[in-house]
Amino acid sequence: MNFDNLKKNEQGLVPVITQDYITNEVLMLAYMNEEAFYKTLETGKVYYYSRSRQSLWLKGGTSGHYQHVKYVKLDCDKDTLLIKVKQEGAACHTGNKTCFFTEVESVWNEEVDSVNNVLTDVYDVIVDRKENPKEGSYTNYLLEKGIDKILKKVGEETAEVIIGAKNEGNEEVVYEISDLIYHLSVLMVEKDVNWNDILKELSKRR
Repeated sequence: MNFDNLKKNEQGLVPVITQDYITNEVLMLAYMNEEAFYKTLETGKVYYYSRSRQSLWLKGGTSGHYQHVKYVKLDCDKDTLLIKVKQEGAACHTGNKTCFFTEVESVWNEEVDSVNNVLTDVYDVIVDRKENPKEGSYTNYLLEKGIDKILKKVGEETAEVIIGAKNEGNEEVVYEISDLIYHLSVLMVEKDVNWNDILKELSKRR
């Protein structure tokens, strides 16, 4: 890929959309000049051009939150780059995983909310319960009882999924699968496994 073939703006820059290579979550949007472009390809770590400082910068050079390049794509108009990365730590300087964390307007409904967001949200709530126990919380009850109780519930919910799948219609099996995923999420937190770990393993099976 040659930088000369890209369509630059008036400052000779190309916008870059950076995504997590496993979850596809958009982490940030920034710009590259020619030097940043070639250093990124040469080193495998993402470099950007800061318009405010008018200088080259290595993402993570100060914070250690490097972005390791998995692959680079060019859009059909040749004026925007998409880079998929393995992100170390947080992508945003605020400490958030992604720069896109401020909601302007909620359009959430059951159809548009992504699977990844729901699973991550449930997981994060369980982590929060572990770190900040809440009286009367069923999640805290499971975590306090320990691995044997959690495994027992996973087994019970697996059996419920099988029974639900044998019955007519989908309502029961949807309910039971949801219960199973919740209890598996508790198990994941207990074993210090996260959804990125699961997705990495699943990606090997495609």
